[in-house]
Amino acid sequence: MATQLFINLPTKDLDVSKAFFSGLGWRIEPNFTDEKAACIVIDASIFLMVLTHDFFATFTDKPIADPAQVQQVQTALSCETREDVDAMLEKALASGGKEPRPAQDMGFMYSGDFEDPDGNWFSILWMDPKAAEQGPAAFMAEQQENGA
Repeated sequence: MATQLFINLPTKDLDVSKAFFSGLGWRIEPNFTDEKAACIVIDASIFLMVLTHDFFATFTDKPIADPAQVQQVQTALSCETREDVDAMLEKALASGGKEPRPAQDMGFMYSGDFEDPDGNWFSILWMDPKAAEQGPAAFMAEQQENGA
């Protein structure tokens, strides 16, 4: 079995979170969803577990940060194209998310950011496949040599 990634996030309102992430086109897995948690399928091997604060607290002895006030993690997901980045941002905003800063265009990479209704920060990015293969510095140097 391939490695799977489960990102666990606390939420103040599970129903609002489920509606938001469904609005992104991500699927709720009913077999792992109840009144305390929702399993959101992002991809075949990437899952987002959205947990009520009380349930999330059963997994840690540490205080639970309020993502609207404190930045602890930034979850980044790749897209196939620049247009996919913009489309995902549009879905996030239409579903009740916020855009904490404008999209960033670095030439070799294009990214946008959104926050879910709880304030959890997500980045959506596209990287030129050649830049991913060569590394950004080599890609940009080649682009400059070719006058691009």
